[in-house]
Amino acid sequence: MPAVFRITLNRPQKRNALDAASIQWLRGQLSQASIDAEARVILLRGEGTDFCSGADLSAIQKIRDSSILENFDDAKELRDLFLQMRRHRLPIIAAVHGRALAGGCGLATACDLILASESAQFGYPEVRIGFVPAMVMAILRRSVSEKVAFDLLTTGRPIGAREALDMGLINAVYPETEFEAAVEKYAGEMAARPASAVQLTKELLYHMDALPFESAIHAGAQVNAIARMSEECRQGIDRFLKKE
Repeated sequence: MPAVFRITLNRPQKRNALDAASIQWLRGQLSQASIDAEARVILLRGEGTDFCSGADLSAIQKIRDSSILENFDDAKELRDLFLQMRRHRLPIIAAVHGRALAGGCGLATACDLILASESAQFGYPEVRIGFVPAMVMAILRRSVSEKVAFDLLTTGRPIGAREALDMGLINAVYPETEFEAAVEKYAGEMAARPASAVQLTKELLYHMDALPFESAIHAGAQVNAIARMSEECRQGIDRFLKKE
């Protein structure tokens, strides 16, 4: 049976704040998901009251005390995580409750889809301490308009789930009492989709970011032809024709 591969940030006493160890752990979990033959979708969430509150105090202190080269080496860890998520063969769903702030908001934004409880909060408050959420900017800019991105990144203001939905930052908002069931239903339905079609769609969609229009159309034609050759597509066509 198609499976949902579950990854749960489990530092509730730290509001699931990120440090070097947790980033490495996340990368390991994503690698496990990539070789799981049954996995069809990844569901990322946080244990406790928050999804992820950003970098923990030790990570922030490390930024303060490190040289530029040391900081660059440290930044590469998060860079590699974001790239791994973008290149991953499976769709990644963030189920956000409580706060998703700073690096935590970046982590959610790096997912392919974001589902939120009604009380969830999002924000990039880094600017308030003179910091720039520079890597997530590349992802955020592809999710919302330029002016919305500028507002979020330079004010650092937190926004609620409904406002995030209106901006196009997230995909869906559910009442608290329905959140768990809605997330499970959404992830289950995604896992039931033809895997080859979903994976080809993700790869092509992000590949198109860097292509001019004509090249994107040509790339689409190639993927179109590849998709037609999959067994899932052939079975789907047979079901469609029988129904008609």
